Order: sequence, then C-alpha cells, then structure tokens
Amino acid sequence: MAYVVGEPCVNCKYGDCVDACPVDCFYQDDKQLYINPAECIDCDACKPECPVDAIFPDDEDPSYDEAGVVQVAAYYVWVGQEFDYSEDKRVTSKEEVNQGPDWDESKAVG
Repeated sequence: MAYVVGEPCVNCKYGDCVDACPVDCFYQDDKQLYINPAECIDCDACKPECPVDAIFPDDEDPSYDEAGVVQVAAYYVWVGQEFDYSEDKRVTSKEEVNQGPDWDESKAVG
C-alpha cells in the first residue's frame, strides 16, 4: 500500500507533506502534488501534515460530499497512474513547491 494525493490538493499545493517525507517521493505539476507509489514506504509521515486532508492510503475510497467532488481512489486511477514521475517534477522540500491559485495563507503551516 502507498499513499495518494487526492482532489483537495488541486490548485493548492501547500508542500508541508513534502518536508515530512523521508524518501522524497513527491512530484508536482501545475495543478497538484503526487506521491509516486513505487517509492512511497507507507510511513504515514505526510498524511497528518496536509492542511487540506488530501492524502489517503491508496486502498481507502472516501467520498467527499454530495456536490460530486471526485473520490480519492477514482482520482488516483485517472491522474496518478498516468502521471509522468520524471526527475524534473520531483520536489524534495516545501520551498520547491509552486503554490496553486487556491493556496490559502491562513492554512499554511509556516
């Protein structure tokens, strides 16, 4: 099992999770952060650091709300498995994360 980054990260990208990761398995594109499942060691360090609760075990399938927000597992299959985990997209510190347009300073940890 690995962890995945779900829909709440889209257009936010806080990066607190990146600083917590001991194996540097986070990657980014313009919209969100991704966890490479082949590199994730399932240590649980990133999950409590996410201010928008976007990180879940890949075998968990929570629903968000009645408004039709995409479930994490479905979103992971649609985006995460097709994401190009190339070295130029790897981020190893919060400072390397390009925050998205929905980034909220009041939720940022530091």
